[in-house]
Amino acid sequence: MANKVFLILVLVGVPLSVIGTVMHWSSIIMFIIYCLTIIALSSFMGRATESLAIVTGPRVGGLLNATFGNAVELIISVFALKAGLTGVVLASLTGSVLGNLLLVAGLSFFVGGLKYKRQTFNVFDARHNSGLLMFAVIVAFVIPEVFSMTMEPTEKMSLSVGISVILILLYLAALFFKLVTHRGVYQTTQEGGEHEDEVPEWGRNKAIGVLFIATLAVAYVSENLVHTFEVVGETFGWTELFIGVIIVAIVGNAAEHASAVIMAYKNKMDIAVEIAVGSTLQISMFVAPALVLVSLFFPTPMPLVFTIQELIAMASAVLLSIIIANDGESNWFEGATLLAAYFIMGIGFYLL
Repeated sequence: MANKVFLILVLVGVPLSVIGTVMHWSSIIMFIIYCLTIIALSSFMGRATESLAIVTGPRVGGLLNATFGNAVELIISVFALKAGLTGVVLASLTGSVLGNLLLVAGLSFFVGGLKYKRQTFNVFDARHNSGLLMFAVIVAFVIPEVFSMTMEPTEKMSLSVGISVILILLYLAALFFKLVTHRGVYQTTQEGGEHEDEVPEWGRNKAIGVLFIATLAVAYVSENLVHTFEVVGETFGWTELFIGVIIVAIVGNAAEHASAVIMAYKNKMDIAVEIAVGSTLQISMFVAPALVLVSLFFPTPMPLVFTIQELIAMASAVLLSIIIANDGESNWFEGATLLAAYFIMGIGFYLL
């Protein structure tokens, strides 16, 4: 039923996005159309990556979900940078970290926990990712803020570029570690046999084709979505910070949000956790630094410097998620705790 709804939204939303853009319809109406269309397209990306995940296994499958889920936000962010909306981009990065660690993981634990009293996932991956999360969010994001307090704008950018290069190199090293040199070393028996009896919804070629077409469509819709932010913000009284942290982050990560919850409901917690945590690592160690480097080609470069509120929120989300997930087990109450933290932060950013 849900798949039919998303199919209808795509068949209606994409043409309306083109027609509305050409005919200059109201920005509020177009904002709604663009958001619904992106979410519907993201669902197809999620189904395609789920099909590929069955073939490739939970780690690669989780990486694919995170990558194509983040591709949507990366596209939106590039067009936002082009429009000079660096505040929205930084806020959306914050929203992605909070959304993945608190909203996505929280919903996954909660929904899965309602069906199963106790769910388990690879504790070795959880502990490995904990160290990377601490480094990527707390070290790599806090240090630029501390040092930039006494720096000139050009020095801030030089620091941000240096840190960005280091983050990207370490992220590539982390992938090489998990997928090449230590592939299967910490693999559990459950993880290895998780997909043996499953048949993917789509074949490999069809899934790749859907991903390619959906990504192109998302790129077109995202470029036009960015141009509605200013009018929407003024109309509803939303700040750039709130639009970035909540709206852009949720719309941009809709694919992995849905995929992770579905995987948890099917008791495939290794993939669900890999999507939530892997996406956070990809955002903080690849997408964010990549956007810093891309911004150098636009009139307004973006230093990797967040506000105090954003840093405290991200650091709190990292610490809470590590404490909850480090034992390799989850239940509905732990999910409710993560969700409560997300809503508390959402209220704070709305009122800020």
